[in-house]
Amino acid sequence: MKKYTREMVRRRKRRIDYRLRDRTWKPQEKPMLSASNIRYEMGDRLRGTTIGGIGMMHLLARRTGLIESIDEKVEVLKRHLPYHESDHVLNIAYNALNGGTCLEDIELRRQDEVYLDALGAQRIPDPTTAGDFCRRFGKADIEQLMDGINETRLKVWKQQGPEFFEQAIVDADGTLAETLGECKQGMDITHKGEWGYHPLLISLANTQEPLFLENRSGSRPSHEGAAARLDQAIQLCARAGFRRMLLRGDTDFSQTRYLDGWNEQGVEFIFGIDAMPNLVSLADGLETKEWDRLERPAKYEVATAERSRPENVKEQIVRQRGFRNIRLKGEDVAEFLYRPGACKQDYRIIALRKNLSVERGEQALFDDIRYFFYITNRMDPAAEIVLLANQRCNQENLIAQLKSGVQAMNMPVDDQTSNWAYMVMASLAWTLKAWFALLLPETGRWADKYAEEKQAVLGMEFKTFLNAFIRLPCQVIRTGRQIVFRIMAWNPWLPVLLRGVDMFHQPLRC
Repeated sequence: MKKYTREMVRRRKRRIDYRLRDRTWKPQEKPMLSASNIRYEMGDRLRGTTIGGIGMMHLLARRTGLIESIDEKVEVLKRHLPYHESDHVLNIAYNALNGGTCLEDIELRRQDEVYLDALGAQRIPDPTTAGDFCRRFGKADIEQLMDGINETRLKVWKQQGPEFFEQAIVDADGTLAETLGECKQGMDITHKGEWGYHPLLISLANTQEPLFLENRSGSRPSHEGAAARLDQAIQLCARAGFRRMLLRGDTDFSQTRYLDGWNEQGVEFIFGIDAMPNLVSLADGLETKEWDRLERPAKYEVATAERSRPENVKEQIVRQRGFRNIRLKGEDVAEFLYRPGACKQDYRIIALRKNLSVERGEQALFDDIRYFFYITNRMDPAAEIVLLANQRCNQENLIAQLKSGVQAMNMPVDDQTSNWAYMVMASLAWTLKAWFALLLPETGRWADKYAEEKQAVLGMEFKTFLNAFIRLPCQVIRTGRQIVFRIMAWNPWLPVLLRGVDMFHQPLRC
């Protein structure tokens, strides 16, 4: 960051800190929001945009080689009149980064002259052309698109420190994507009675990046195709140089016929496994001394004094109205060896026993015990296996972000394959967010502070990221050799953005 830029950032921070300083106010006669005589005028000499962060994201796409990788891998256009494949892909991804929720929102940016200047574009594809581009994809083309994105992903990972490659945690899960359309080919009715699709997501838990996405009919089982995708993720992480790999999934993904193969490769796994009668019988046969109490750590560390817990209004209503209520009294863990029918060797089964009390109103009806089982080849203590398996629930947050934040699973096109292509392109917006965080520098005098900021950006919700880094008022100035984004406002994340831009102007490590 240049010296005068750093000073301007400091001055703006001082001004807003002074404005928001603690003061002892006297009673005010007028409301605080007192602006009046507001007028609007058109300015011709000065032109600006409210999404100044899009220039930073395009600089990121160019610096990482994403644009070249997409054009090299994907060939669905016979002639480039006038757009290349990367133009279409980034057009859909940038629409999500600009807060767009559907293809029609592209038209708002297509009519924005400043936005076009910011990207150095004469024009961008309209919504109809964007939808037609999605329909040009076959399954092999989508595989090539994901391959091109993952080739760039390897470059981004290579910029990380040695500790980054200690262990890759790969999560697998399916989710239901409902659609109200009636003519979308490949849709089907789900087990919840909804019409739609059933996408499969394979993600890297370390960075919350979606590694592989696959769109499936709504009636397909959750685990269908997961083993092949997990094998692809293993190969990708091995190419990146991860020293250990861990696969995680719920009970639908404990495909026992693949466990021996993964174990022989040195790949670790923790999968939920159904509470089958034989497993429950083995757990019931364990002696009392073989069970240990599971103590779950606090969700966060209290910085000051711990606040008193507020009254549980929901539970109070349940008791008053005499509804049936199930309360957790405690949890215990134990382990034993078990050989699934499709395996040639024994694996550890971690049994989690939940001790429950079933109540109605103020009256306790009876005690109940429920078992949850995990199959693994790791040698960690049983309690740690349970806690590590439960952390997979964070993938639900990623799915929620892809659904409601990025809007990647809206299924706006007309068939299963084209909606799959759209899903991959739109989810690239989330991937670019992750890459921005990963490429932030964390060295120098303020290394600890920079590392905390890097993790904060990596864990940001998509909406928060847009407000902090994309929705930034900027004046856009085109000169003969460069496009200048002159920032016209300040927010607490501005220094982080400027550090990232400085980093993107430097070549990546080969």
